[in-house]
Amino acid sequence: MTTRTVLLLSGPNLNLLGEREPEVYGRTTLAELVDAATAAASELGFDLEHLQSNHEGELVDAIHAARGRIDALVVNAGALTHYGWSLHDALAAFDGVVVELHLSNPQRRESWRSTSVVAPVADGVVAGFGAAGYPMAVRAAVGLLDAR
Repeated sequence: MTTRTVLLLSGPNLNLLGEREPEVYGRTTLAELVDAATAAASELGFDLEHLQSNHEGELVDAIHAARGRIDALVVNAGALTHYGWSLHDALAAFDGVVVELHLSNPQRRESWRSTSVVAPVADGVVAGFGAAGYPMAVRAAVGLLDAR
């Protein structure tokens, strides 16, 4: 039996979670969020891989490498969500499920955050649920895969 895999991508500054603007993003660290996502994937019979990068090109390379190997992507692109057109193009070329993820609700924040270049190529969006959003996004991705 082949193991199915979800790739969780974390964009710029997410390595500072737990310290950076806890009133917006909470006090949960990225490592704790990845652990919660990994547990959710495992419960559903999936592996979870994670990559955090402050560099857009590294995230694009990871998406390219995921083609034909990864079943679903969960992407918290951070600020790249709003202007990372190379991410948009790479995600558009990915043939699996894509779920956009945000800890906060971008629609309730500064107006520039309401634009997403990821959303048009995502199958769904999980936003505003804080730390609970990470396992939710994994479950959503697997649910969308199962519906295909």
